[in-house]
Amino acid sequence: MKKFLFSLMMLVTMSTLLVLTSCDNESGPIDKTDEEDKNLVGSINGVKNLDKTVEYLITGPVIIEEGGTLNIPAGTVIKAKQGFENYILVLQGGKINIAGTASEPVTITADKNNAEQGHWGGLIINGKAPLSGGEIGTTEINSDYQYGGSNVADNSGSITYLKLEYTGARSDANVEHNGLTLNGVGNGTKIENVYIPNGADDGIEFFGGSVNVKNLLVVNSDDDMFDFTQGYIGTLENAYGIWDPGFVSSEEDPRGIEADGNLDGNNPTQSGQSDFTVKNMTIDLSLVPSKDEGFYMHDVIKVRRGAKATIENALIKGDGQAKDLIDVNDGKGTGEATISITNALSTSLTGETINGATAAVTFEEANTGCPTDIFDWIGYEF
Repeated sequence: MKKFLFSLMMLVTMSTLLVLTSCDNESGPIDKTDEEDKNLVGSINGVKNLDKTVEYLITGPVIIEEGGTLNIPAGTVIKAKQGFENYILVLQGGKINIAGTASEPVTITADKNNAEQGHWGGLIINGKAPLSGGEIGTTEINSDYQYGGSNVADNSGSITYLKLEYTGARSDANVEHNGLTLNGVGNGTKIENVYIPNGADDGIEFFGGSVNVKNLLVVNSDDDMFDFTQGYIGTLENAYGIWDPGFVSSEEDPRGIEADGNLDGNNPTQSGQSDFTVKNMTIDLSLVPSKDEGFYMHDVIKVRRGAKATIENALIKGDGQAKDLIDVNDGKGTGEATISITNALSTSLTGETINGATAAVTFEEANTGCPTDIFDWIGYEF
């Protein structure tokens, strides 16, 4: 009997020790996030919910596969390691939901404080909305990643109050990311309140599709601020593009708007070419007047290669210069533009004010362009 009681007491004691060693004596069970859980890389096939209390790090391609969903709550900070292979890509049938708010935006940025343009890839979304000619497109990253289709209302998720910083990494001179790349994205996708500062290549580029974008601020994009091609048919509303004082572009022909009807002008007879609207746009060239390459904008508005653009309530201002205010001519075909514009550049242009006969331009002194108070959540000083 004594041996039995001694054995029972030893069993109880050992059990108690096991419980104690698996707990934190003051705060209960230990619950630490593994470093691997902080890294974002690889395929997402199911639903992945991020946690705003965790600072994530993009360490390679983040691919949201067909049927997969990435949910990013308000206040989340994601950093990206330097390199072309560090990006987020939503494939056809996948979804990204970025639920930032004015008080708690979502930030995707570089992983170091002294980052420059082109630090990491950016955000790419592939949808199933139409492209010019009814084509199916493929991304430069991987020809297996297709975009385009016949679903105008395709839904790739929702993006609100997002900061995309230091984007545009390149693999060579001809293959580079933008800040936000929208490939055949449908108008069932919501994109509102986006800030894209200090990116290489374009701030935003629409490759076909029908998605509408609202409240967009692009600051110091190395190439074009707003780029449209391959049959885009949506609306960009409240668009503000700025070159800050001291900014220098490294690109050959940086523009405010660049619009092609078909991809690279190589298919001039295609049906369904770009026919889009821009409402309430301001382009501010806050630069010292200069005719040196890189210190002026080539075209504030370039519409070419079969594109049709309706631009309402545009305001162009600043001390900088532009080679052309509006240009609709191109060696691969002209474009058509209907534009209501106020030209408030304080210096004379270095070239033509309007280059091309297919631009119906109305100069309006009262245009106000894009409002600035919608960007109060960013804290940018206009």
